[in-house]
Amino acid sequence: MGERELVGLAGFGVLVLLIALRVPVALAMVTVGVGGSWVLSLVAPYLRFGPYLAQFKTLTWSVVSSYELSVIPLFILMGYLAAYANLSRDLFQGINVLVGRLRGGVAMAAVIACAGFGAVCGSSLATASTMGRIALPELRRLGYADGLATGTLAAGGSLGILIPPSVALVVYAIVVEASVVAMFQAAILPGLVAVAFFVAVIAVRVRLRPALAPPTPPMTREARRLALRRLVPVIVLFGAIVLGLGAGLFTPTPAAGVGVFGVVAYGLWLRARHGAGEGLGRREIAAALRATAVTAGMLYFILVGAEVLKGFFARSGLPAALAEWAGAASLDPWLVLGLVLGLLIVLGCVMESLSMILVVVPFVFPVLLDLNGGDVATAATSAYGLGAEELKIWFGVLALIVVELGLITPPVGLNVFIIRAVSPGVSMGTVFRGVLPFFGIELLRVVLILAVPGLALWLPRLL
Repeated sequence: MGERELVGLAGFGVLVLLIALRVPVALAMVTVGVGGSWVLSLVAPYLRFGPYLAQFKTLTWSVVSSYELSVIPLFILMGYLAAYANLSRDLFQGINVLVGRLRGGVAMAAVIACAGFGAVCGSSLATASTMGRIALPELRRLGYADGLATGTLAAGGSLGILIPPSVALVVYAIVVEASVVAMFQAAILPGLVAVAFFVAVIAVRVRLRPALAPPTPPMTREARRLALRRLVPVIVLFGAIVLGLGAGLFTPTPAAGVGVFGVVAYGLWLRARHGAGEGLGRREIAAALRATAVTAGMLYFILVGAEVLKGFFARSGLPAALAEWAGAASLDPWLVLGLVLGLLIVLGCVMESLSMILVVVPFVFPVLLDLNGGDVATAATSAYGLGAEELKIWFGVLALIVVELGLITPPVGLNVFIIRAVSPGVSMGTVFRGVLPFFGIELLRVVLILAVPGLALWLPRLL
C-alpha cells in the first residue's frame, strides 16, 4: 500500500474519530475531505490542491439540483404533515381495533403502525420518537410490562428505514447507481417479513409469560367505529403510495408529490370538519414546512459532504486498492460480505443511517463488486450467484437491514435512547432487555435473506 492509500486510510480513521466525538457528520466529511486532499497534495505533488478546490464552485449546486434527490424533501414533508395531522395516531388506534383484542395485541398494533408510519416518514429515528409518544402511554395504561412496551417500540421504529418509500433507499440507489424503483420493490417483501417476525416475537413472549400483557378491555362500539372510520383514509393514502411504487405504476418523485397533496387535502378536510386540534391548519402546515427545511438542509449538507469526501478517497486510490487487495488475497467472498455486514452493525450503533450509507458503501461495494466478478458479472460466473445489477439490489436490502439492527444493538442503539427519552421511570437496562428478542429475530432475517436472495429479488424480477 503506497503513501496515497495510507493517507486515505488515515483519513477514514480520522472521520470515524470525529463522528465518535459527536462532530456533525457533514462537517466531519468536509473537514476530512478538504484536509486529506491538502495532505495528498504534499505527499503526491502531482495531485494539486488548487484544481481540487475549484470543484466547489459547482459542487453544491450539482448536488442539490439533482432531480433524483428532489424526492427527499417531498417525502420528508409528507412525513411531517402526517405527524402534525395526527395520522400516526389514527393509524395506531385503527389497527389496535383490529388486533387489540389478542393477547399482546396492542403491542402488535404498535409494530404494524410503526411500519405504516415509517413507510411515509422514511426515518427510523422519527418513527421511534413519534410512535413512542403515541403508543407508549396506551401500553403503560393497559398494564403492559415496561420491557415489552419499550422494546416493541424501539424495534418497531427501526422498520422505517426499509419499507418504501424510504429516503435511505433513495440515497443508496444513487450511491451505487441502482434503480430507485427496483430498490423500493426489493424492500417490500423483506419489510413485511420483519413485521411478521416482530408480531410473532410478541405472540410467543406473551404466550410464555402472560403477565407481560394483560387482556385488553373491550372498546365501546362507537369508539371502534370511529377508529376504523379514521383508519380507512390513512390506509388508502399510504397504501396507494407503497403499492404504486412497488408495482412500478409511478416513479418516486410524482408519488411523493401526490402523497403531499393527499395528506394536505385530507388534513384540511379534518380541520374543516372537526375544528382545532384535528387535521391541518396554517400553524401546522407552517411548522411542517419549517421542520422539512431544517431536515432537508441537514441531509443535503450530508450529501455535499459525502461528495467532498468521495473526491478525497478517489484521489487517494484507497477504494480501488482495497478491491485489488481483496481480489489478490483470494479472500472468500462470503467471508468479506459477513465482515462488511458486521461493520455496518457496529457503525449503526453510533451513526445515523444516511451518514453510514454515504461513508461506508462507497468503500465496501466496489470490493464486493470486484469479488463478484466485476461490472459485467452474470449469475453463471459471479461469486454470489447474482449479476452485477442484482448484487446492488440484494446488498442494498441487506445493508439497510443490518443498519436497522445497529439501531437496537446493545449497548448504544440509537432507537433505544430515543424510546428511553420518552419513557420516564424506565431504566436503560429494561429497554435493552426488552429489545433483545427482536434483535435475535432480526439476525435470523439477515441469515434468511443471505440464504434466500430471492426474498429481496423476487418482486423486481417479476416486475
